[in-house]
Amino acid sequence: MEKILYQNKLLRVEIEPFEIPWLKIFTIEPYKEFSQCDYPLKLEILKLLDFIEKEMIAYFNPDKINIASFGNYLPQVHFHIQARFKNDSFFPEPTWGKIMRQSDLKLNLEEFYTQLKFKLEREIF
Repeated sequence: MEKILYQNKLLRVEIEPFEIPWLKIFTIEPYKEFSQCDYPLKLEILKLLDFIEKEMIAYFNPDKINIASFGNYLPQVHFHIQARFKNDSFFPEPTWGKIMRQSDLKLNLEEFYTQLKFKLEREIF
């Protein structure tokens, strides 16, 4: 599957290849800080975050959804959305932290991303 799952004139959704569902939302314009985004863009980001989170919960029934915004290596507004499971390799640590175990997760990520792409293309974002 392509790295870019969805894109419109304001936002882009990318897949982060990993053992868990992990998507990133980027602004098309290279804003450095969220506070630089105007209110309509902020609302679109939050709507998309909400939509993806609900889709992850409905499809995977994870133990937790993690949403984060970091920009030290890539100083552009973007958000990470991850479905976390107690038996993923890193839980309860962050996915860039210490490995806690070998995961035995069997998740159909490809099917989820395909279905999500279909839904995103039909939603108004």
